[in-house]
Amino acid sequence: MKMMAMQMSEADSVVKVAEWQQTYYALDSGIQSGATTVLDDESNTKYSSCKKNIDSTTTATATNWGGGDTAADGLESPSDLESLFSLTRAQRVRAAMFPETLMEGEAAMPVQLDPSQQSNVQRLAEPSQLLKTAIVHLINYQDDAELATRAVPELTKLLVDEDPIVVNKAAMIVNQLTRKDASRRVLMQSPAMMGAVVRAMTMAVDMETVHCAASVLHSLSHQKEGLLAIFKSGGIPALVCMLSSPVESVLFYAITTLHNMLLHQEGAKMAVRLADGLQRMVPLLKKSNPKFLAITTDCLQLLSYGNQESKLIILANGAPESLVFITRNYNYEKLLWTTSRVLKVLSVCPSNKPAIVEAGGMQALGQHLTCSSQRLIQNCLWTLRNLSDAATKQDGLDGLLQILVTQLGSDDVNVLTCATGILSNLTCNNSRNKTLVTQYGGVEALIHAVLRAGEKEDVAEPAVCALRHLTSRHQDSELAQNAVRLHYGIPAVVKLLGQPHYWPVVKAAVGLIRNLALCPANQTPLREASAIPRLVNLLLKAHQDTQRHASSAQQTYQDGVRMEEIVEGCTGALHILARDPMNRGEIANMQTIPLFVQLLYSYVENVKRVSAGVLCELALDKPSAELIDAEGASAPLMELLHSNNEGIATYAAAVLFRISEDKNSDYRKRVSVELTHSLLKHDPAAWEMAHTAVPLEHTYLADELNGSYLPYDYTDFPLDRLPLDPVPHETYIPDMTYDPRQAYPEPL
Repeated sequence: MKMMAMQMSEADSVVKVAEWQQTYYALDSGIQSGATTVLDDESNTKYSSCKKNIDSTTTATATNWGGGDTAADGLESPSDLESLFSLTRAQRVRAAMFPETLMEGEAAMPVQLDPSQQSNVQRLAEPSQLLKTAIVHLINYQDDAELATRAVPELTKLLVDEDPIVVNKAAMIVNQLTRKDASRRVLMQSPAMMGAVVRAMTMAVDMETVHCAASVLHSLSHQKEGLLAIFKSGGIPALVCMLSSPVESVLFYAITTLHNMLLHQEGAKMAVRLADGLQRMVPLLKKSNPKFLAITTDCLQLLSYGNQESKLIILANGAPESLVFITRNYNYEKLLWTTSRVLKVLSVCPSNKPAIVEAGGMQALGQHLTCSSQRLIQNCLWTLRNLSDAATKQDGLDGLLQILVTQLGSDDVNVLTCATGILSNLTCNNSRNKTLVTQYGGVEALIHAVLRAGEKEDVAEPAVCALRHLTSRHQDSELAQNAVRLHYGIPAVVKLLGQPHYWPVVKAAVGLIRNLALCPANQTPLREASAIPRLVNLLLKAHQDTQRHASSAQQTYQDGVRMEEIVEGCTGALHILARDPMNRGEIANMQTIPLFVQLLYSYVENVKRVSAGVLCELALDKPSAELIDAEGASAPLMELLHSNNEGIATYAAAVLFRISEDKNSDYRKRVSVELTHSLLKHDPAAWEMAHTAVPLEHTYLADELNGSYLPYDYTDFPLDRLPLDPVPHETYIPDMTYDPRQAYPEPL
């Protein structure tokens, strides 16, 4: 009986152990359970486990092992669980690194409780796979290299075989070898092989061999060593010859390989030029594939940048017309961008510039100024900026002018620089464009551009020059003169006269003030803005500079501006301002009459004319006339009566009559006889004009004979290191002397 009781007790113990294993073993060994024991107030036991904690822990454990998320799902006996855990660590490592060795359906059981967390072996599985793959590739790479090394000598011989079929098969094999990196490197390290490939491409009769050889060179051109190997083997002349191939694939391989050479191989550009590459590339612009055209145009840009001879070759082959056609008719952004780059380079060439304009380049480029590509817009603007001085007589620019006025509201300094420069050029001596820009609100937009420009002279100068053009010699010029005042532009313009401003900006501002003064309503605002003292100070400074250098017989330049031009401009502006009585008195009170009399002796004819003009206005006031006479003006004025310039002679006659009004009769008679016999005997109307002291019309001052110097230029800051040609500005006073056009050579 006792024996049976012991057996039953042992059986019960086994069952209890199994139950305990399924519930508590996986969670806690029992040692850590003390962390959750507390004193139970409801029982007499000193220590007991918190029932709540035990229940919740038990539930969680049961869920982990019985929820179906592990390999132990569905196992009910300890023996089954034990069998799964019998997999060794080596087996789990094998399953992670070499899963292909496992039998179908076989899997290593994860050992972690939380499936979302990886074990150490699992974390090493992916790097192990990568390492295994790298080792396999290394072995294969070595095999490919060894195979190519053994095959290259034989293939080289086969490529120069007399049998075209043998050459064809050899070329196909070599082409296959270029698909692998290891064998490709072996090929490019063999000068004999490279020479054989080039020879096969040029000598082969069948197009398949040519195709394979061109493909080989194309594959090798993607690596620096390959480019050098092609260059040394004479591949460039052969590739240039392939540009005339009728096979599209060969043509593509040739132009792409040459493009890679031009981009990355030193000496390739000269080699392509010497091989007549430009003559072969320009006809390709007639193709219709946009991607092919993008590569071709980029090759033209690389070859023509900084090389004047290349630009002339491109012109001789009719490229400007084709490039403008592409710009007008395609919408592939990359093609438009590369084409605009070529046009930008060509637009600084004096020979290409008119050809592009005549082909409709201004209109074609203008249609892309509202696209979404900023790099295309920027290139189009700079190209238009370069071309604009050759397009002053172009028609059909209405839409472009309107877009440019809108662009003046941009915060991008490059856009502002280009837009103001283009408007300045297109409004030069073009009354229709002046009227259109004025009607589009260009005056207000330009004033705002001047206000925002601040210290940016490359924006302020062309903006002020454009305003100077808009305020003279067109049907809405008076409207523009008033618009400057109404939009509060006069104080901003007068402020530009102060130093230390850039001298070209000062010069442009002087010309604009002169035009503004032609409007009677602007006389008072100009005076209130202190235009007169600023002009006088500038005049004195410029005259002093010219006097210091008078002995050396050299013209004085400041920032590319001759000080004689500043003297002439300031005197001319004061001449127009002196038409107002109050302004006339302020000018005389600043002790300027001695200086004006001295300027009558200037060697510059225009300075003589404007100084005689301002003295003519000042002589209307008797005190000023007396001061003019006291300064000894009669002698130089008598000399000026004999001037071939009718304006100078007429002003001199008017001043002489005004200062002689209070003289005795003998003096007046002598002056009258001098005028009659030396100047006005063939022109009674001019005599009457001088005698009655009628001031000359301002239209005469604006439209008198052209000056003996070319129009004033201004520099700018090129984009992408591309130099820009100087552009003309309209003269603001007739016969004014301006800088000779300065050349801006391209960087080599």
